[in-house]
Amino acid sequence: MQEINASIPFDKRLWRQDVAGSRAHADMLASCGIISEEDNAAIQDGLDKVSAEFEANDVEENLALEDIHMVVETRLNELIGDAARRLHTARSRNDQVATDFRLWTRDAVGEMDAAIAELQTALVARAAEHSNSIMPGFTHLQVAQPVTLGHHLMAYYEMLKRDRSRFADCARRLNEMPLGSAALAGTGFNIDRDQTAAALGFDRPMTNSLDAVSDRDFAIEFLTCTAQLALHLSRLAEEVIIWASQPYGFVKLSDGWSTGSSIMPQKRNPDASELVRGHAGRILGCMNGLMVTMKGLPLAYSKDMQNDKPPVFEAYDLIGLCIAAMTGMVSSLTFDTSRMEEVAATGFSTATDLADWLVRDHNMPFRDAHHVTGAAVKICETRGGHDLTSLTADDLASIDQALAGCTLPDLSVQGSVSSRTSPGGTAPVRVKEAVAAAKKELGI
Repeated sequence: MQEINASIPFDKRLWRQDVAGSRAHADMLASCGIISEEDNAAIQDGLDKVSAEFEANDVEENLALEDIHMVVETRLNELIGDAARRLHTARSRNDQVATDFRLWTRDAVGEMDAAIAELQTALVARAAEHSNSIMPGFTHLQVAQPVTLGHHLMAYYEMLKRDRSRFADCARRLNEMPLGSAALAGTGFNIDRDQTAAALGFDRPMTNSLDAVSDRDFAIEFLTCTAQLALHLSRLAEEVIIWASQPYGFVKLSDGWSTGSSIMPQKRNPDASELVRGHAGRILGCMNGLMVTMKGLPLAYSKDMQNDKPPVFEAYDLIGLCIAAMTGMVSSLTFDTSRMEEVAATGFSTATDLADWLVRDHNMPFRDAHHVTGAAVKICETRGGHDLTSLTADDLASIDQALAGCTLPDLSVQGSVSSRTSPGGTAPVRVKEAVAAAKKELGI
């Protein structure tokens, strides 16, 4: 029973939040005349000593005490005696744990934001280096149209920007204080919840005591944000894996962010990317696990909710590793821009440019231009080519006599990329603008 009932093996990481909550609660009790100033002073001094012991990793993990709240309170009692036994007035472990967990999650969101910003900074730096570098853009993993490498990297910047906004929304919604709700019904003591909320940096106390102790929406939302971030990192990791393979040869991994083989000495494996991709599955499992735990629980507190913290802690630990790994890899990748440009020119990737030219310069309906371009591609294929640069005006005239004697547009990948100047397009000028805007957003 001790083993299944105890949460101290994992909730001990909440000790800072538990101490902070206890400090604010004791100050409020003293301000309201519920405990004496002398008892509050003893409690604050004792909590200083408890904090020092935790910092020194000198607090015993006692399963009999069940959780971090009882560990702190018991040690405080050993240090200061009777005053410690007054601390739990007008609170319950139910509102205490909900408050601690919100404080921890708020801190975690702040750390996520800072870490994501570092990865964004790495992406922006590499995009700035490669605003003119040409690579193939893919649909269905088939060469589609040429794009710039900088444009491709900035797509991930935008994804991460949305991730940061989601975490910011999560922080805004979770920043309400459960403390003072007691077990589920509030308390008969004349407490000042606004004072406690302000001391702990909450925007306000929670409105309904039942909701305050029952709610774990904030933890689920944190996991949802983390899962979405993990999906984005996994997509980037997958591209690094593909790009680093010999058939692609787009990137070379640094020794610091790759591993060798136990039998093949030539190997440079993208293990960090593969683990980021794999960790996404575990993080999704954490989100799903907590949702399933919460889906059938009646109000208010049930012991099932003790299982709220392990998935959040696991996802937090994993996503921190993933962000750090992707930041390191992005910063250290060596791009083979010659190889990228070579592949970008395959698969008739500038066919859309030809169709657009027929529409723009010859007033041809796009569907007709699409048909003419398809016929031009077939002509080039019969010659064994893989791009449209060998196409001539006579070739087009053989498809449509109205095109006889025309001057063909620039159908090189360089010409294609340079022409994509629409807002949000891949042209180097647009990439440089996007990089400049991102640097402003990041404050770099």
